[in-house]
Amino acid sequence: MTTITPDDTLLGLLAFRPQHGYQLLDVFRDPAQLGCVWNLSASQLYAVLKRLDTQGYIQGEEVTTPDAPPRTEYSLTESGYERLKAWLNDPNPSPSVRRVRVEFLSRLFIARLLNLPTLDLIRWQKAACHQKRAELVAQRETAQPGIGFLALDLQIAQLDAILNWIDRCELTPRETEDSCDQDS
Repeated sequence: MTTITPDDTLLGLLAFRPQHGYQLLDVFRDPAQLGCVWNLSASQLYAVLKRLDTQGYIQGEEVTTPDAPPRTEYSLTESGYERLKAWLNDPNPSPSVRRVRVEFLSRLFIARLLNLPTLDLIRWQKAACHQKRAELVAQRETAQPGIGFLALDLQIAQLDAILNWIDRCELTPRETEDSCDQDS
């Protein structure tokens, strides 16, 4: 299992507009934006920005303003745009509860921020969850009574809740997207 990182989410924020670290950090701290999805410290954010810069997905440029010290403003490179497009258009998202809570919400947030259609994102996530649910139901049918059966039953119930929630996200207007985010 791979670790969930904010890399692609940061690329999406920078596709919206070039920004410096504190502007990005504000998005990750604001509960009406990604504050209920991610828990990032400033040092974590800057480590990710450094990694993305080293990998060639973003580039930093020092910007001076009369009323503030010089800051590094980051923008996407062409390879950063390509990586972002691949992330937003992944037709096989993970159905794990944690990945839905973090990655799907992040994809949905970025797609809405960039005024991109979200129906495919939602459809792909729904299909992945339905497929995983069917696998778990099949496993539960042959499971012996006990903790293993109960664990499968819990995972199925979680996916049922996620599928119900995803249906509500599909209907949630863009202007009230934080209501979808806060239900997680």
